[in-house]
Amino acid sequence: MRYYLLAGEASGDLHGAHLIQALKAEDADAQFRCWGGDLMQQAGGKVVKHYRDLAFMGFLEVARNLPVILRNFRFCKTDLQEYRPDVLILIDYPGFNLRMARWAYQNGLRVFYYISPQLWAWHSSRVHQIKKYVERLFVILPFEQEFYRQYDYRVDFVGHPLLDVVENFAASPDFHRQNDLPNKPLIALLPGSRRQEIARMLKGMLKIVPSFPDHHFAIAGAPSIELSFYEDLLAELPPAATERISLLTGQTYPLLATAEAALVTSGTATLEAALFDAPQVVCYRGNPLSYRIARRLVNVSYISLVNLIAGREVVKELIQNDFEPRQIERELRRILDPETARKIRRDYAEIRQRLGNGGASRRAAHLIVEYLRNPQDKN
Repeated sequence: MRYYLLAGEASGDLHGAHLIQALKAEDADAQFRCWGGDLMQQAGGKVVKHYRDLAFMGFLEVARNLPVILRNFRFCKTDLQEYRPDVLILIDYPGFNLRMARWAYQNGLRVFYYISPQLWAWHSSRVHQIKKYVERLFVILPFEQEFYRQYDYRVDFVGHPLLDVVENFAASPDFHRQNDLPNKPLIALLPGSRRQEIARMLKGMLKIVPSFPDHHFAIAGAPSIELSFYEDLLAELPPAATERISLLTGQTYPLLATAEAALVTSGTATLEAALFDAPQVVCYRGNPLSYRIARRLVNVSYISLVNLIAGREVVKELIQNDFEPRQIERELRRILDPETARKIRRDYAEIRQRLGNGGASRRAAHLIVEYLRNPQDKN
């Protein structure tokens, strides 16, 4: 069968790559055309649009890049018409994917969605769009099934795909030596995967480096961003500070497995840090106007997946004006305390239990192929 996968972010590229591998095991004749990244390409998908050209954050950023976004819509529609896949599989990325779901449905394509948009956080009215345009929805968070049940929409809970990534990961005892790092405890900095996000978050994170002379700081560089982008940001710092900062690209998981603590930009990375047992402070600062608009729409008390899954504050969230040097320093010192770190790790263990067992990609792939071979009613 012919599969068209549409992912617009780094996390979608990761999960899409695992889904491709699992679909190959279920369907020996599978062919893949994708929007995604290097991981999906390596897994065997033909990537026609890279996510680095698709990631726009916030209401103002989207408005400024509207001509580019509209061109991407036109390209996607034409590409789907020419490829005529057996199914369009949407992966998160709701602003774009929900619009494509409607178009695909109206043009006779079967539409499946892997990794639900966070409608339970905001825009819950969009559930009605998903019910109408998405034939099958595969969710990865334990409370999502109940959320959709309220709207009389049956979905499949397959578990969280990050559990497989962590389960198959083997930490290196020689991480410091392999990366030419000094023999000091590490603090990981995860500033995000988009240029706008990285520039905004990394500058704030780096301001506290002088306050921790006994630690070395390592930036988790996004694979889709060139090194020169980070180097330009680091060039703004005094030389004495940059000596205690390293840039590591493509090594986020080994870094999290080694770090004593982490500053993490809100998103999937917060759950990744938790699964690797790294005590963390969650950070976020957006465009002020975009943030004010978002706050009016959001229906949840937390922004990090860690706290959302736990249903309480497990890790501190420093948002907007709270993301400033004094508070970052205070919270980082707090989680470096051994007793506090042990408490956070106990809470992480509870979160892992709530996420269920591994094998999410395999379960999703099996269900996708079954539903394609044996069409049924949506509900």
